[in-house]
Amino acid sequence: MTLALSASDRAALAERHKATIDGSLRTRLTTITVVVGLVGLFVYGLSTLEVSFWRLVGGFGNLGTFVVLMLPPDPGSWARGMLFFKALIETIAIAFLGTILAAILAFPLGFLAAKNVVANRVVHFLARRSMDTVRGVDALIWALIWVNVVGLGPFAGMLAIMTSDIGAFGKLYSEAIESADRKPVEGVTSLGGNKLHEIRFGLIPQVLPVIASQVLYYIESNTRSSTIIGIVGAGGIGLYLAETIRTLEWQQVSFLILLILAAVTAIDFISAKLRFAIIGQRAT
Repeated sequence: MTLALSASDRAALAERHKATIDGSLRTRLTTITVVVGLVGLFVYGLSTLEVSFWRLVGGFGNLGTFVVLMLPPDPGSWARGMLFFKALIETIAIAFLGTILAAILAFPLGFLAAKNVVANRVVHFLARRSMDTVRGVDALIWALIWVNVVGLGPFAGMLAIMTSDIGAFGKLYSEAIESADRKPVEGVTSLGGNKLHEIRFGLIPQVLPVIASQVLYYIESNTRSSTIIGIVGAGGIGLYLAETIRTLEWQQVSFLILLILAAVTAIDFISAKLRFAIIGQRAT
């Protein structure tokens, strides 16, 4: 059943809620300021970065030249191909170990940063800002730092992935914990459970599938990141990729790129199957 409003009732309703319908002057000014600021930033970026459509068109010709030079992909020799394959396995190991260690170390930080677990504002603030600080530094920068601390090699790469992911995992964990349903926690409390029981039986069963899904995704993503950090001496296939580019061995470059693509595709396929299995759905 619907109630029809007369013209006078509609006019009175519109007048009563005029501020909500029309919006306040402050809201309008804020919206205009944000839009103007974004447009100005976009224009400034175009001018500062010397964006040129004609340079881009001309660059496609150079790109075609490089593609021709890369064909056919060729490691050069069987021994060098096996060396590249070993470096690829090393890259996957860096990504896997770094991600798993970051996921474990970030687990308690996620609870410290969650408002519904830690009510102390000081602890919550320090946990959040610490993770923001770590997350604000790119994995490539962490790789440069760890290379100078522990020396060249895959150990530095693993530490770089681990360090950069601790902040990201902590933030994702805390958000998942904060969005968890309070009813299971209240049920544990009503049965006489303490704070640890609330976390163990009320929160962890809810957030564990989400956390596992996030970790699987980061393993796949960090396989690509491990390729980049290898360029600065943190081990893996990135070191050989940088070397072959410097020496203009384009056929070897394309072979390395194909290896990386095959590894990322395989890991993505496996992690997708595992993620859907964990969250109770079927991958298509």
